[in-house]
Amino acid sequence: MSLRVIQWATGGVGRAAIEHIQRHPDLELVGCWVHSAEKAGKDVGEILGTEPIGVVATDDIEAILAMDADCVLYSPLMPNPKEVAALLRSGKNVVTPLGWFWPSAEERARMEPAALEGGVTLHGTGIDPGGATEQQPLFFAGLSSAITFVRGEEWSDIRTYNAPDVVRHIMGFGGTPEEALSGPMLALLSNGFEQSVRMSLDTLGFADAEIRSHREVAVATAPIESPIGTVEPGQVAAQRFSWEAYVGETLVVRVAVNWLMGDEHLDPPWTFGPGGERFEVEVKGDPDCHVTIHGWHPATVAAGLERNPGIVVTAAHCVNSIPYVCAADPGIVTFVDLPLVTGRAHPDLAR
Repeated sequence: MSLRVIQWATGGVGRAAIEHIQRHPDLELVGCWVHSAEKAGKDVGEILGTEPIGVVATDDIEAILAMDADCVLYSPLMPNPKEVAALLRSGKNVVTPLGWFWPSAEERARMEPAALEGGVTLHGTGIDPGGATEQQPLFFAGLSSAITFVRGEEWSDIRTYNAPDVVRHIMGFGGTPEEALSGPMLALLSNGFEQSVRMSLDTLGFADAEIRSHREVAVATAPIESPIGTVEPGQVAAQRFSWEAYVGETLVVRVAVNWLMGDEHLDPPWTFGPGGERFEVEVKGDPDCHVTIHGWHPATVAAGLERNPGIVVTAAHCVNSIPYVCAADPGIVTFVDLPLVTGRAHPDLAR
């Protein structure tokens, strides 16, 4: 029997997740929560711009809690732990790209009782964090020994991220450097990326380490056209965030993101470099390993606004985790607790 899945929210990740769920042989979409009253009552296919699929969206949380389902893929813009706890207590497993990748003891104490009460499991996954910043460095570390350093890093054109309000008002692009540097983005990102760092530290067995975070901005030197409007000279057009763990003064783990509005007309003159947009995974040990990942970025800004592969891969990692999470023991599980999570054959090529 197929696992019954509810999709929570229909932003970029949610829309892609619905597509993945419909193609997964072990999953069935049975419900959908939406934030907008305008979407409530509509067939999910209509929301996605496809043929009707027979699932009607709702903005009624109580209706979702009462629904018969095995799992909720929880992907609103920002996480609400109270909502997640309520979903767990209602007997539904939860998979989300918004946290709980490697929860602290305090986070476990807050959320695990709800999972145990519902007899279900909470799992955080995704791609950045949730994949390229910890899962994949750890995977490639399994092909080496005597590890001294691991790194997961992203280089992306932020103009392809189709969330203009987030890019401008939360991330701080298009504002002054002072506004960006004093904004909430570093703290918001640190909640996830510090878990990436700690997962690598704990799993690889490094000694107690100090995590240091850093943020840099670059400004436009000429007008840059973007989905948030024209970024004028002197306004923020690129940002770098990094989280580094040191054992003494030895750097052992680095997680970083480099988000640029293109790589022209920037001060400092940052570029993507010869590798272009990409994800990189690096391991130093015996032997070393350096992996560059392409394919998770769109070919153009316009293509990214239509369907961004980075968003699609985030949704795929969540969807493909669902069968494994539903089979896991109740509580909070991370990727190191699960078997190998993999995708499934295209329906046209399946058995």
